[in-house]
Amino acid sequence: MQCSEFVEKVKNNEIDIVEHTHKVIEECKKINKDYNYFNVVSEELALVQANKLKKLINGKKADNKKLLGVPVSVKDNICVKGVESTAGSRILKGYKPLFNATAVENAINQGAIVIGKTSQDEFGFGGFSVNAGLGFKIPKNPFDKERSCGGSSGGAGGLAQKATFPHIALGESTGGSIACPANFCGVFGLTPTYGIVSRYGLIDYGNSLDKIGTLGKSSNDAGLLQEVISGYDEKDSTSLNVENERYTEYLGGSVEGLKVGIIKEAFGKGNEKAVENQVYKGIETLKEKGVKAEEISLEMPIKYGLATYYMIATSEASTNLAKYCGMRYGAAEKLRGSFNEYFTKVRSKNFGDEAKRRVILGTFARMAGHRDAFYIKAAKVRTKIINEYKKAFKQFDALISPTVPILPPKFSEIEKLTPLQNYMIDSILVGPNIAGLPHLSVPIGYDQNLPVGMLLTGDHLQEKKLLQLGNLFETTKFHSS
Repeated sequence: MQCSEFVEKVKNNEIDIVEHTHKVIEECKKINKDYNYFNVVSEELALVQANKLKKLINGKKADNKKLLGVPVSVKDNICVKGVESTAGSRILKGYKPLFNATAVENAINQGAIVIGKTSQDEFGFGGFSVNAGLGFKIPKNPFDKERSCGGSSGGAGGLAQKATFPHIALGESTGGSIACPANFCGVFGLTPTYGIVSRYGLIDYGNSLDKIGTLGKSSNDAGLLQEVISGYDEKDSTSLNVENERYTEYLGGSVEGLKVGIIKEAFGKGNEKAVENQVYKGIETLKEKGVKAEEISLEMPIKYGLATYYMIATSEASTNLAKYCGMRYGAAEKLRGSFNEYFTKVRSKNFGDEAKRRVILGTFARMAGHRDAFYIKAAKVRTKIINEYKKAFKQFDALISPTVPILPPKFSEIEKLTPLQNYMIDSILVGPNIAGLPHLSVPIGYDQNLPVGMLLTGDHLQEKKLLQLGNLFETTKFHSS
């Protein structure tokens, strides 16, 4: 059942929202024992919200709420009032925000029920969700517990697939952290244009890159939540003051005449053949529906995207994490020794290895003497990458590539990877994220009973075209090899 159908049943009192919420919470606890998708299951909050909604329904005051009674999970780096929000890091253990992130507030105002905070890589640092902070459990792939569910929104992707109840997940992407877990978990993952969803209440990784988006079993579900959380917010200086789209109105419409570009450089070396085969079959499905497809060369985002992304992202991360020193923010210790000794003790004790690695890399890249050679150069390349995309969108409505070049790997395989090989998982995804472009990971098939995703990338503010194209795959039988 899609969430829009569920909402209608709740409005018509065909579903008792309090009773249903009890069942949802019990299923969440059960799933969490086996798959580690939650850092916190917010049972008390969910039941309070359900009881409030029931009163509104009985008083006929809930008919205008788009998410009435829909369970929504929230990635752990997005603040929920009164619920522990740690961004998956021990340094923020015990932090309970006094406010909701704007995206969360918007969802609650439309009747969403917050069921918990989903697991992630610490501060979003990773593509496999194996970099969970110290003391946190690693989420497991819903199709095979020995495999990764992608990162960094791993818990969001896993729950979006595994939950038997109507549900939509709030995720967040810096360099591919919505699309990658959507791919590995076989769900739809929509990463919107940078700035159309407020970042107020988001625990930052990279300020110029972070985007809050959605994951769901259907493009309708992903589009519905995206519609609700989007909009201008004066509390966020990067928020775009543009008219909010009603994305769900575009679903099911004709795509005949739309033109897509197949990114030549995203295929070939480094890709598993099984992945490419499924993506090509997905392209054929689009053609059958009247979509025109041509190959396009887009060298710069693929060739230089990864280096550009990691220079910018780690520089911004090292700045953002500087405040977690145990004085005003973060875990505290007894005041002993010099300031440097105190800060070092707090951060060494509470940051995981990947967080330390990225702080060191980012601090180096933005130091005087290195800034021009690394950070400033990366910023210039970023502009060139954006221009190359803009040129492509003069010809095409969307661009196509695999979402991730490989099938979900086993944890034993990930352990053997070097840090650089870990970073390569995002080689296709960093380009759209650097440019702030909307992109949708669409589940288009299976190989060895593992999901494969196709990435649709659109021009700024063109999420509706991506959802239109992605919607075709809800009624198309998945290919399997």
